[in-house]
Amino acid sequence: MEYILQPWPWYISGPCIALVMFLLLYFGRTFGMSSNLRTLCTIGGAGKRAEFFNFNWRSQKWNLIVVLGAVLGGFIAHNFLSNPINIDLSQNTINDLEALGFNNAGQSLLPPELFSWDAVFSFKGFLILLMGGFLVGFGTRYAGGCTSGHGITGLSSLQLPSLIAIIGFFIGGLIMVHLIYPILF
Repeated sequence: MEYILQPWPWYISGPCIALVMFLLLYFGRTFGMSSNLRTLCTIGGAGKRAEFFNFNWRSQKWNLIVVLGAVLGGFIAHNFLSNPINIDLSQNTINDLEALGFNNAGQSLLPPELFSWDAVFSFKGFLILLMGGFLVGFGTRYAGGCTSGHGITGLSSLQLPSLIAIIGFFIGGLIMVHLIYPILF
């Protein structure tokens, strides 16, 4: 008998996220990946060069569990919980992806044209990672947090700046996918 793994249904995962957020808000904590990067840079001594990194990182060390959980969770999800079936894409989407240079569209969540070591170590791949990393770093600092921080913590505590940031993230994503990405590839 073949066992096919399925993602958790919304009525399980949604309340789990809500419970975690309730506990974080109750204990006066916030959630976000960019704050973990700030903490890691501070541990590495970045506070000697930039005032932004000069803070008491020990008060945030509990939040580093998020980084460990993301890495460990990604490993477990990829190696033990992945369901290697084809993705049901429309023929129009497959045609559009093939026009952009993606072979075998729909056969992988992570297309090798973007997520292989050959793609990463190419000159183009390196430039995209460098520029993307800079833009994400600048964007999270300018927006006062990342998508997870604004989308989960900010929206759950009804913060208007987080709603504005999330709208901006979606608009930026649409511009990237529909206007900039076709030029790059």
